[in-house]
Amino acid sequence: MRIWIIDLRRWRYLVTIAEAGSFTRAAELLHMEQPPLSQQIKAMERELGLVLFVRSRSGAVPTEAGAALVERARVLIGLEREVTSLARGLSRGEQGRLRIGLAGAVSLLPLVPGAIRAFRERWPDVIITLEESNTPALCDALHDRRIDVAIVRPPAPVQTLIVRPLLEEATVIALPKGHAEASHRGVRLEALRDEPMILFERALGPGFYDAIIMACGHAGFVPHIGQSAPQIIATVSLVAAGLGVSIVPQCLSQIHAEGVSYHPIIGSAPKAALAVAMIDGPVSLPVQRFETMLREAAAAL
Repeated sequence: MRIWIIDLRRWRYLVTIAEAGSFTRAAELLHMEQPPLSQQIKAMERELGLVLFVRSRSGAVPTEAGAALVERARVLIGLEREVTSLARGLSRGEQGRLRIGLAGAVSLLPLVPGAIRAFRERWPDVIITLEESNTPALCDALHDRRIDVAIVRPPAPVQTLIVRPLLEEATVIALPKGHAEASHRGVRLEALRDEPMILFERALGPGFYDAIIMACGHAGFVPHIGQSAPQIIATVSLVAAGLGVSIVPQCLSQIHAEGVSYHPIIGSAPKAALAVAMIDGPVSLPVQRFETMLREAAAAL
């Protein structure tokens, strides 16, 4: 008995005959002649060692064994349709998954949730997952194909990735409560000359870190680096605790922590650059479409 040679076509024949109630009517529904259909069922019966139908002039009725197989065959046919539908959806980029990585504080940028929302509205069957981490960890995840696309703070430490500039975000000065400059709307970088500067570890975003150091240099001083923050977003809590001042991406001003105020920078100010990173090779349609939506949202800012 070689059950493994029976294909889905024969299972479809089996179900159609059971539902039609006769070989003649089933052949019509299957757009084939009745004798070849009868031969296929007889071949199935020989291979299975079972009688599948009781034939009579009035039609064909499944035997007990035939009825049991018809029930399971319906499941197989349903699965085939699901797999076919999934394959077509994947080929059109309408199904599948999109794993997005977000570097520190990126989730606070309005363009990111906006792009994700627009993507979901247009392609609701694509499953989206988000991972927030630092740029080096996200680049490693891209290299290992644990995520599909990431918004990072360039440069990327992994050389095998494609990194395309997305936008440059303005920065603001974060001051603790009671600071001499806290009553002013705008603050010059020179006012931070003698203050302990709270920054993140350079490895988490060397481009942004160096931009801050360079801007301070242009303002005529080398910042005194005080407390180090484990993430860019964590600088706000440290400023609120009175451990120093900081220069942060403007999006962090959405964090209304008690004991901290945000101030536009008067004069030359550093920019917080963002980029889209992905593997250097073919990427899925969802990744291509999401990047396009990100760029459209960034261009609208």
